[in-house]
Amino acid sequence: QVHLVESGGGVVQAGGSLRLSCTTSGGAFSTYDMGWFRQGSGKERDFVAAIRYQENAYYADSVKARFTISRDNAKNTMYLQMGNQSPDDTAVYYCAGATYSGELFNTETYAFWGQGSQVSVSS
Repeated sequence: QVHLVESGGGVVQAGGSLRLSCTTSGGAFSTYDMGWFRQGSGKERDFVAAIRYQENAYYADSVKARFTISRDNAKNTMYLQMGNQSPDDTAVYYCAGATYSGELFNTETYAFWGQGSQVSVSS
């Protein structure tokens, strides 16, 4: 059974930075496409960024040039470095893993999900 655990969330002031980590266990991390999604209060779960197992990276327009996704296959861990944050970035952030190469912005592509990590950005 594959487990994903997010860490690194918290409270940050506008303009600040946070780094989220997603550590996996019980699976073949290096073969998975991985993604980050976020869900604000009362909103749908939205695509943030994704990285294929070959390390091609993709971003939502709202975070492009501010966030960076990366992975360390030796540590079975994916990261999301968030910079120049705004209150609009406030949400629960989820990491997810996919066992086949589907549409990375689509939640249905992903078979495994973490429990979520709260990120709050104060103005």
